[in-house]
Parts: sequence; structure tokens; C-alpha cells
Amino acid sequence: MRILFIRHGDPDYEHDTLTEKGHREAALLAERIEQWNVGDCFVSPLGRAQATASYSLQKLGITAQTMDWLREFPAQLDINLSAQLQDAYPDTFREGGRYGKRIVWDMLPSYMTAHPEYSDRNAWRNSEVTRCSDMNQVYDYVTSQFDRLLAGYGYVREGSLYRVTRENTATVTFFCHFGITAVLLSHLWSLSPFTMLHDLVLAPTSVTEVVTEERQQGIASFRGTKLGDVTHLTIAGEEPSFSARYCEVYSNMEQRH
Repeated sequence: MRILFIRHGDPDYEHDTLTEKGHREAALLAERIEQWNVGDCFVSPLGRAQATASYSLQKLGITAQTMDWLREFPAQLDINLSAQLQDAYPDTFREGGRYGKRIVWDMLPSYMTAHPEYSDRNAWRNSEVTRCSDMNQVYDYVTSQFDRLLAGYGYVREGSLYRVTRENTATVTFFCHFGITAVLLSHLWSLSPFTMLHDLVLAPTSVTEVVTEERQQGIASFRGTKLGDVTHLTIAGEEPSFSARYCEVYSNMEQRH
């Protein structure tokens, strides 16, 4: 079995759509999509993913099923509950003396590396972030929905591997977001989601590919063959978007800090 995760194009988050550049990226993605045998397609309900998918779906003459659980990973963190997290997430919006709820990633590296539980495949569930958020519940929900879908293709989760109930060489493609992709990859690879969310960057319209390996009959694991591939942009001379990254060097004030 083969899975493709395709991130949406350069985003206009305020209006939940694509920027002009994002539309160019999505169009360039569609020019290459026929070569990838995308199979069954699933798409996030959010506008930026829907807009990105529309270019490729129109090119292929197919439709995609919208899955609510493919929306950007929706766990919410309340740093009002923790003084140490207020230092770990200094860019959090504040109004009237209180911090607004925020996504669970983008903590400062100095905080994450000082707390090894965030990199542990099990201990992350008992971290300060999970204490102050709904992350455990949301993580379990989206990964259970993902596993339900995979079971329909013949791959049933047992422990950290998948039992093969029906051999399958099909492809499924998800048009979605960076955060949810990082979370689903952490589940496939039995890693902490914080590791994937903080150590990985996937550029807009990038393609990530994982495939099953069945070295023992009836037992499958997933391995990555492409991670954040943007060949469709580079061959067209389109610079990949900087979205999701922070400044390469601190003195560059034109990049996000």
C-alpha cells in the first residue's frame, strides 16, 4: 500500500484560502499529478486544502472525499495554566491580561530540549503541554480515524505494526496540512508527535510518500520514500514557500521569528 500526503499551497490563513503564490503552486502540482497514480483521494474540509486539491482533481477528472479529521491538527493549548509554558511559547496572542488558546507546537527549542519527555514515544502523553491541552484526546481521535480508514484497505493496527488482512497495492492520497501530516506520520512510525511537529518542515504543496513493507507475511510497517518533495516547483522555477519555517539566521528580520 502507498500513501501520499500533500500539503496545501502557500496559505492565506486569515481567510482560509491560498495566496496568489499558493494558487501558482497548486497549479504546478496539478501539472505533475497524473504521473503519481494518486488512487483514492481524501481532503481536509478547510478552504486552503480544498482549493489546493481542486486543481489536481479537475486535472484528473476525479473527486475526493472530505474528511473532517483531516483538518489542521486541532488540539488547543491554554498556557494560562502554566507559567513555564508562557515562557516556552512567547509569541502567543494576549488580550486583557490573558493568553489566547493556541496550537500545541512551535514551542521554543530551548524549552523542548530541556524536557526530554517531549521526545519520548510514550512520556509525551504526560507532559506539561498535554496537561494544559486536549492533545491526548485529539491525537487519539484523529489516529483512530486514520486507522479505521487503513483497515478498510486491509491494514489493521496491532501495537506498532499493521496486520495485513488483505494484500493491497493501492494508493491513497490526502490533501491536508503540515500539523496533521506530522501527527499521522508520528503514529505510523511510533514516534512522539512533538518530534515530528518541531523537527520537520513540509513546504506548501510538498509531497510526502510512505509505503508498506511486508517482510514477514501478514505483518506490515510503513517506510518513507519521499519527505516534503517539491520537485514540481523547482523544475518550474517556482521558489518553495517559506511558510511553516522560522528565520534561518536571527539577524534576518524579513523572516518569521
